[in-house]
Amino acid sequence: MDVVAVLGLGAMGGRMAARLLKAGYRLQVWNRTPGAAADLVASGATLAASPRAAAAGAAFVIAMLRDDEASRRVWLDPMDGALAGLEPQAVAIESSTLSLDWIHQLGHAAQERGVRLVEAPVAGTRPQVEAGQLIYLVGGTTADWARAEPVLKCLGSAIHLVGPIGSGALAKLCVNTLLGVQVTALAELVGILKRSGVNVEQTMKVVAATPVWSPVAARSIDSMLAGNFATQFPVELAEKDFGYVLAAAGSPAAAPTIAAAHNVFRNAQAKGLQHLNLTGVVQLFL
Repeated sequence: MDVVAVLGLGAMGGRMAARLLKAGYRLQVWNRTPGAAADLVASGATLAASPRAAAAGAAFVIAMLRDDEASRRVWLDPMDGALAGLEPQAVAIESSTLSLDWIHQLGHAAQERGVRLVEAPVAGTRPQVEAGQLIYLVGGTTADWARAEPVLKCLGSAIHLVGPIGSGALAKLCVNTLLGVQVTALAELVGILKRSGVNVEQTMKVVAATPVWSPVAARSIDSMLAGNFATQFPVELAEKDFGYVLAAAGSPAAAPTIAAAHNVFRNAQAKGLQHLNLTGVVQLFL
C-alpha cells in the first residue's frame, strides 16, 4: 500500500488518519502538539518531526487544519513546509476549510513547484468521518482528482469534482454558510417563541411538518431545546467561515444576510461561547 501523510490530528484529522491506518495504508503523521499522535503511533503510524519530514516518501499528503494561517505555515514554511518535501509524483490534498484567496495562493505555489494539488474540503463532522461517510467537494484537475480518489474513498461516501482550484473552497463555504444562517434563524425564533409564552417544542413540531424544514434544522432544534451544545462544529470555526465567505463576496453589503449572521457569531464569541457547538448561539436570545 502507498504511504499517506496526514498533517493535523485534531478532531477530524486524527479520525481520518485512524481510518487510513485501518485501511492498510502506511501512515506518516505530524501535529503541532506531538502528543495527539500517541494512539496512532501505537497502532503503527510513524510520527514525523515536521510537515516536510512527514511528506517525504509519501504518495499522498493530506492536510486537515484550522484555518488559512495554519495551512500556510504547514505547506509553505521556508524550513519545514510540506510542499518542499513532496516527491515528484505525490499528490497534495488540502482538506481544510479555507478562504478563496488563500487556496488560490496555495494553488499557484504548488504549480510553481510542479506539485499536484487537490483541494478536498468535506461536508460532515466526527460521526461521518468515523463511518467513512464524508462528502468531498473537490477542486482541481480531473486527472489529479482521479489519482486521489482511492484514498478519499476510504474516508468519504461521495466525492464530487466541483471545478478547478477554488471551486471546492467556495462549495464548502456555501455549505457552512447555509448551516450557520439556518442555525442563526432558528436561535432567534426560539427566543421569540419563548418570550411570547408559546410552547416552543410543539410549535417546532408543527413547523417541521411543512416543506421549509430540513434535516439540519431538526438536529439543531433538538440541540437547542435540550441545551446540549457538545461540540461538533464550534462557534469559533463557524465565525471564521462566515468571515471567509464575506471576503469572497467582496463586502458585507454584497451579502447582507450572511453579514448579519456573522455578527451573531461574533457576538457569541464575545460572550465566551466560542467553544460550544454552533447551536449554542441560542443562548444569546433566551
